[in-house]
Amino acid sequence: MTSVLVFALTGVGLIVLGLYALLVQRHLLRKVLAFNVIGSGVFLLLAGLARRAPGAEPDPVPQAMVLTGIVVAVAATALALAMIQALRSATGRARLDDPGED
Repeated sequence: MTSVLVFALTGVGLIVLGLYALLVQRHLLRKVLAFNVIGSGVFLLLAGLARRAPGAEPDPVPQAMVLTGIVVAVAATALALAMIQALRSATGRARLDDPGED
């Protein structure tokens, strides 16, 4: 088992786990955490697949994309947390409503 395969399988596993949590969880903070897990899986997948050949140097473009993505993910997380805090102060809760409730 090569290191590229280990990175790819771990990245796909994180993406699937994050998607599952994003769909199942009702609490908004847990949804933000699930979104961050998905992002970490994508970053790991991109970084792991950056090699073109087994003995060659890694491609710097996916590495630069990962670094840029980390900065964007931190900014998006901060914005999402600020929006959750504003929603909680306005409504008193940080959960999504059930479709059957009025």
